[in-house]
Amino acid sequence: MSDDEVQDAGFDDWVDAAEAGEAYYLECPAGHGSLPPRRVCPECGATALEKQQLPETGEIATVTVTHVPTPAFEDDAPYATAIAGFGPVRLTGQVVDIDLEAVATGLEVEIDVTISETSGERVVSFRPV
Repeated sequence: MSDDEVQDAGFDDWVDAAEAGEAYYLECPAGHGSLPPRRVCPECGATALEKQQLPETGEIATVTVTHVPTPAFEDDAPYATAIAGFGPVRLTGQVVDIDLEAVATGLEVEIDVTISETSGERVVSFRPV
């Protein structure tokens, strides 16, 4: 992120950590996991949240391939967007470095951060393991 960009509190901090290989989630005393920014557990309402390291790998739970994108992603198409489970949390990201025909549920992936061809902004992404 450049110095003249506006920081999205919580989200950009999380993307910075993911980019450094230190992605994390927040866990309440009952063991529920969520992603920042959070001040309260969405499951039980607990306010005592602690940072926990995300597992290094996750598994794609669902995926869709976009061939006709919105203008915000027109130069990125075609691309696959997936929801992947990493321990107690699920993340959404673009699947990269794989033939789109090979992306399927159950695929083991790791978190990465790539740059959108259209906007030049950082995008949460998944690379196959």
